[in-house]
Parts: sequence; C-alpha cells; structure tokens
Amino acid sequence: MISGDMEKLHPSAKTLVKECIASRVHAKDASLYDFSEDAQECARRYMGWTDLGSNPPYLLSDIQAFADSIIAQGLKTVVLIGQGGSTQAPMTLTKYNKPDSSLVTFKTLDSDSPVRVRATLAEVKPESTLFIISSKSGGTIEPRLALQAVRDALSDGMPAEKLVEHLVAITDPGSDLERQAREEGWAAVFPGEPSVGGRFSALTVFGLLPAALVGINLEELMAHAVEAEKACSEDAIDNPAIGLAAFLYDNYLAGRNKFSFLTPKRGRVLGLWIEQLVAESLGKDGQGILPNIEIDSLLLTKDPGDRSVIMYQTKTDLWDERRNFEMSLSYIDPAIPRINFKIDSVEELAEHFVMWEYAIAMCGYLMKVCPFDQPDVSAAKAAVLDILREGQPAPDFVQDFTDEVQMGEVEVRLSPCFKDCTEVSSALRALFASIQPGDYFAINAFLPFTGEGRREALEIIRHAVAEKRRTVSCLEVGPRYLHSTGQLQKGGQNNGVFLILSADELKDIPLVGEAAESLGTLAKAQASGDLLTLAGRGRRCVHLHLPDNSGATLRGLSSLVTGILENLEPSV
Repeated sequence: MISGDMEKLHPSAKTLVKECIASRVHAKDASLYDFSEDAQECARRYMGWTDLGSNPPYLLSDIQAFADSIIAQGLKTVVLIGQGGSTQAPMTLTKYNKPDSSLVTFKTLDSDSPVRVRATLAEVKPESTLFIISSKSGGTIEPRLALQAVRDALSDGMPAEKLVEHLVAITDPGSDLERQAREEGWAAVFPGEPSVGGRFSALTVFGLLPAALVGINLEELMAHAVEAEKACSEDAIDNPAIGLAAFLYDNYLAGRNKFSFLTPKRGRVLGLWIEQLVAESLGKDGQGILPNIEIDSLLLTKDPGDRSVIMYQTKTDLWDERRNFEMSLSYIDPAIPRINFKIDSVEELAEHFVMWEYAIAMCGYLMKVCPFDQPDVSAAKAAVLDILREGQPAPDFVQDFTDEVQMGEVEVRLSPCFKDCTEVSSALRALFASIQPGDYFAINAFLPFTGEGRREALEIIRHAVAEKRRTVSCLEVGPRYLHSTGQLQKGGQNNGVFLILSADELKDIPLVGEAAESLGTLAKAQASGDLLTLAGRGRRCVHLHLPDNSGATLRGLSSLVTGILENLEPSV
C-alpha cells in the first residue's frame, strides 16, 4: 500500500474529513464544485476516473491479449505518437519499467521538431514497429501532423496498405481519428473513456495498452489501483490523498505556492506526470501551485519561503546512486516543509496515480477552481491556428545574433513591458532583472532536446538563472508544456518570467495539404502563439527565434545569458 510520511498533520485535512470530500469524490459528486455552474457541469462530465481500478471501462484481458499477439508476431519497438495527457502516463510507466523488462523498446514522439522525428525514425525498423496514435479528441494538431510526417517518411520503404497494419489508434468514440483508422483498416482501434480527461487517464487504455506492450502485468497493476481507491476514498485522517491535499493546500495558503520534486533518476519521469496534473488542474483563475521537477538542491540550503519539498524514494540498484541522492537531501534546510513517499515496483505507480488524482480533486475543492478544465490551453491553441491561417506576427526587431561570430539573424518578439528594448542583450537584461523573490522562471523551448550540446546549453541557462536570481527555474519542452504547465503560466498567478525559444530548421519536414506547411512552421507558430497569449495576460516574456538550433548557436546564447546575469544587481 502507499508508503509515505509527513512531518505533521495539516489543518485542512480535518476539513476534508469532516465534509466527507473523499467519499464524495469517489461517488462522482459534481456538487463539490458548485462555486460555479461551469465548474459543476465540467465535473459532471469528467469524474469517470475515480473508480477506474474497481470498474475499468475496458476488459484488461482484451488489452493483454492484443499486446501478447503483437509481441508474438515479432514486435521489437513501439512508437507512441501523442501529446499531453495521452503520453505522460505511458512515459512514466514504460520508462520506470525499462530497467526491469526488455520485451520491446518503447519510444514517445510528442515533439514537432524535425530533428526529433528523424532521430526517432532512424532508430526503428518499420517492419517490427507498432505506431500508436493516441489522442482523446482525435484532432489534436501535434499528433495529427506527426503521423503525417511519419507516414511520408516511411512511404518509400513500405506501401500504404502494409503500413496501416502497424498502426493502432487510441481515441474517444466518434472522433475523426477513429473514423480514419477504421476506414483505412488499422491494426486496432481502442476506445477511450469520454468521462475521463486526458491528464486523469493513466489507468484507462491510454496508459494500459503501452504498459501491457512493455511487459507490465495489468492485473497486478490494477490490483494496486483498487487498494488505493479504497484508501483514498475513505473519510479518514490517515487517507494518503487527504494528507497530500492538505500538505499542498495549507502550504499554498502560507505562500508556498511551489514545490520541489526530489527523486533519484528513475523516478524523475513520474515528476513529468505530476507536473501536468498539478499545474494544469489548479493553475487558473489567478491561482495555482507550481511543481518544480528540475532541482538544484544546494539552492534549498536556506529556506526561500515560497516552496515545499515532495520526496520520492524509488528502487535504485546502484549504491552510489542511492548515496548520491541521500547526500543531496542532507543539504536541504529542515525548515522547508516536506513529505516523503516510496515506490518499490512499477505496479505501485498505480497507487500514486490514484492518490495524486484524488488529492488534486480535493485541492480544487479547497481552492475553488475546477480541476478538470484547461481554458488557457484552448486559448493558446486558437492563437496558433490564427497564425497558421494569417501568417507570423512581425517581430519587434531583427538583429545579428552575436557580434563576434556571424551566426545569422535572430527575430525578437516582446511582451509590452519590454517594448522599449531594441537589442537582444537589452531585452534579456530587462527580462532577468524583472525576476523578484517569489517569482519563477521558465525556458519554453521549441527545440529538439537531442543531439550534442543542445540540452546542455539550455541547462546552463536554467542553472545560471536559478543560482543568480535565487528563484525556481524550469526547462519546459515545447510543445509538451503547452498541454501542461502552459495552463498555469497563463491562468495562474502573474509571477512567471518566460524566455521562449524557437529556431529555423536546417532540414525541415514539409507537410502537404495540412494547416502548417512544415513541422518547423508549426513549431514557430506555437512559440509565437505562446508569446501572444502570455503577453495578452500581462506576463513578462521574450521570444527569440534563432537562426538555427545547432549546439553551437545554443552555446552562444548560453554565453550571452550567463554574461548578462553576472552583471545584474541582485534581486531585492
């Protein structure tokens, strides 16, 4: 059963017990969110997740049988094409399980970077690969265009009638994706559960089919979910979901509106799932809690006052890795509130999916925000479609990227508070100088995150901002974050500072007859749309569209940023 402990009982736990919130969540009682007609109606439509363990909408045996049959046919690789809630839980399950099982290689393609698409396809043999296209609505632009790019790339070596035998759809009934898959004769179509939103869908077929394909026993996994549902639906003070909800909410009331997620390497993928669930569910109406999943523990040696710590101990085979993690924890100021959990097996992840989902539903009740919608994600999507129809907004200015080396031109777009800036260096200086105690910083990067020197350069920027401005600093992968922390960034408190990055593609992937003429065009539109949406909500942001996404160019940017940060006055 769920293994965890916290330092003290938090006051709102008693409120949750007294008002029978846990049992009402389990009973799908939408009146919990009667502070608004829209919130109550949304809850009425999307509370089907509360009993997925004890009442699964799809036969586990059918999912398992399909997975077994595909593996028996010689399956070696699975590529999951999706976005947001359709990919986060599968990534968590399959990556956590990877050291324990080698049935198949599992890859997730949730990027519209041509570099990333080509790198993924270069590592697979189509004849022994299953492509899962996962989209609840069936119309999400990123997986739709990624599928088109994959089909085009494979068309020379595999005829269309053969390729469809390697395609599987997971989508809600009646979607365009379901219609397409059935008309073209795909290998299988698995219906999603319409009453479960994407980020709450870990224990639906969206998470269960990938789990079965990598060798996770579904009966064992869901047995853990059943036990967690029993524990998390009890109106009792020792309910782990009540304890977690109270920890998050009472610290939020005390000004600790961020938490640092600490875990050994194996558990970090769970942080991505938690990040989306918490940020997208609670980050709206000027409220929100920011999960910080990239941590520099030495920045917590003195309590900054605006965050708590959630620690996960996970199965770790190497003594050195365990010791390394323990040492990182020893530096943290004991004044920072902390809660600890432990996971020993991949099946236990099901318990923590359930616990977090119940806890976040309870936090929504306490904060009076609807945990099941994402209004600002929808607004950003609309901005992107406008740009694809009408063309890119003009940059505020264009200049040579660096004085020392001719790397090409950079396009700069600014939120209104930085409109007086006319150079890249002055825009970045103003952006970083605006960071004050209690703020957070995020690099929203529509870049490949693969290949030598790319991610390393971005991490240098993230680390430098965290250290020099003494603030929470996040590295967000575009377009993934648009369906995750993007909601909090736009709908939460106005305490975020954002550097948005995109780049010209040296070898773009064209798309015929689609809304975007190429994958690179889509990525640039998403970055520009993010700037417009954030700026429209009064956020502090700068968008740099770089001449290319090479490691050398990104290192040039990191050198520029670190130099600026060295010369800034400390924040007050």
